Amino acid sequence: MPTLTLQPMNRWREETITAMATADKLDPADIPVVILAGGFGMRLHEETERVPKPMVQIGDKPIMWHIMRHYATYGFRRFTICLGYKSWVIKEYFLNYFAETNDLRVQLGRHSSVEYLGDSLVEDWEITLVETGLHSGSTGRLQGVQRYIDTPYFMYTYGDGVGTVDIDAVHRQHVEGDRLATVTGVKPTSRYGMLLHDGDRVTAFDEKPEIAEGYVSGGFFALSSGIFDRLDGADPTGFMELDVLPGLVSEGQVGIHRHHGFWHSMDTYRDYVALNDMWDAGDPPWKTWKDEG
Repeated sequence: MPTLTLQPMNRWREETITAMATADKLDPADIPVVILAGGFGMRLHEETERVPKPMVQIGDKPIMWHIMRHYATYGFRRFTICLGYKSWVIKEYFLNYFAETNDLRVQLGRHSSVEYLGDSLVEDWEITLVETGLHSGSTGRLQGVQRYIDTPYFMYTYGDGVGTVDIDAVHRQHVEGDRLATVTGVKPTSRYGMLLHDGDRVTAFDEKPEIAEGYVSGGFFALSSGIFDRLDGADPTGFMELDVLPGLVSEGQVGIHRHHGFWHSMDTYRDYVALNDMWDAGDPPWKTWKDEG
């Protein structure tokens, strides 16, 4: 494992992280999943004027919830959310989560109480909501959550992309590769339909052809905590992808997990409509979990 620089913390945390650093592969339930949720989402302004982009809904749930449920399918339950733009919307959602999603009985009066009813309390999640700055880039947001990372490595993703990425495989590859970063590479699709032809006769029309060469980052990273050393003194308005990862690439410290299954980001209103159409049609391709009850 890369050298882990411990920040000031109580003795219990220091002993815990030291013990974990000797583990070949941690239990997913112990590993933090850092989710970027603080950007302005300007290209989706039709929705983000009201809410931050990770709270834009697919069906009746925010896209961030879909991402979290995917990680939970693989046993991850500790989520650290990097807040910025309209942060209170996200805080309020989780503060009121059970009240909004469950039946309840309210006792008013001197001995007031709230009782949640039924068997639908399914999410056993620990969620740390961190104010990481209104104008921070991804570098600053990671700097802002460093004090809450108590394991030798952690997962890291954007709050606006869904897919069938095998999170366990990303986790395993990162541990075995012993690098500072592992990124999930996905095949991009063209925004334009492609015509296949034989002379002047069209033989096929591919609405969303996959680009043959190269990969793009689909998020779904695994990062070693040694990466925080590289963020020391970095511009908090900068971006990991532009300011940190290129240097790590030149050192051979970035691995790639190749994903050839479904992946889709929600960058524009067109993406928002496409993802909701898939959800409304039933059995959306990124739904890796089973409904409870």
